[in-house]
Amino acid sequence: MKLVTIVGARPQFIKASVVSAALAHSCEEVMVHTGQHYDHNMSDVFFEELGIPRPKYNLGVGSGSHGKQTGEMLMKIEEVLLEEKPDVLLVYGDTNSTLAGALAASKLHIPVAHVEAGLRSYNRRMPEEQNRVLTDHISSWLFCPTQTAADNLKKEGVEQGVSITGDVMLDSVLHFLKVAKENPEKSAIYDRLGITPKGYRLATLHRAETTDGGLEAVLRIFRAFEQLPQPVVLPIHPRTRKLAEEAIQQEGFGNIQLIDPVGYLEMLLLTSGANQVLTDSGGLQKEAWFMEVPCVTLRQETEWVETLTGSWNVLSQLETEDILQKALHTIPDPSARGLMPFGDGHASEKIAAALLEQTK
Repeated sequence: MKLVTIVGARPQFIKASVVSAALAHSCEEVMVHTGQHYDHNMSDVFFEELGIPRPKYNLGVGSGSHGKQTGEMLMKIEEVLLEEKPDVLLVYGDTNSTLAGALAASKLHIPVAHVEAGLRSYNRRMPEEQNRVLTDHISSWLFCPTQTAADNLKKEGVEQGVSITGDVMLDSVLHFLKVAKENPEKSAIYDRLGITPKGYRLATLHRAETTDGGLEAVLRIFRAFEQLPQPVVLPIHPRTRKLAEEAIQQEGFGNIQLIDPVGYLEMLLLTSGANQVLTDSGGLQKEAWFMEVPCVTLRQETEWVETLTGSWNVLSQLETEDILQKALHTIPDPSARGLMPFGDGHASEKIAAALLEQTK
């Protein structure tokens, strides 16, 4: 079997690391990096740390409006597919790279396999929601991380090719957190930042729905962070950096420690060592759940509804008082930890086996 894999953003590199390893001995995989994340700390370092095969193609698309970025990817991915003639195209998650890859393959009658199928926030204003819905409806194989995801597809009339494999992010966390803890260079991040495990909170901000609110939206969030009883470590996404720096210049915010984006191994350590996570990221919600770290999600909805059980994850409005209320007064229920909605840590092996079986 010959397979083309499309990646373009940090979460996709992480997911591909475990699935590519599971596929390595049984198929020819051609990795295509769209260039959606092009900063070294958001891209190159992940290939170095996670042992992902270097992409045969780097399309160098970079940033731009959704239409421009997706259109350029679609054109360039089509050229790759015509050259490589794969049996299957594999995509991950819900980015513009995901949709562009799925559309290009579908137009060429190449079957599409979608890892992380069936997720729904039911907020069509989110670009990610549009991408995941469209990708699901043109995919031949839909690998769902949870039962909820499969149920979502059934409601939309999508039942053919659906399988519940568990979440490849759990596979990744189980493997790479151990690797990170055993690496002295990576575990030195606490000393480098002057923090101690469970003595800080970890935050990330990157979604368009957050940054589209401009400086005032970031100020409301930062005013809440400033009043938390522990310092807030914030690896800053390129999209958010300018607004964050303007906010700090305007009001100081001495409790917020802005740092450059870090590699996956260091991010796992920062997450596992945090007293609490505050984020608008879907992936970090789950990673916090996997590591039993309470999470406040700075959004009105989540596609990862399983994490809300037992208040291990709570949703917050982007308002100072609501963020503070959720961050200071939510007490997770330890008894909810008995549930295992995300599988057994072997999702990547199940996906590889299913693809090989279906393409024989």
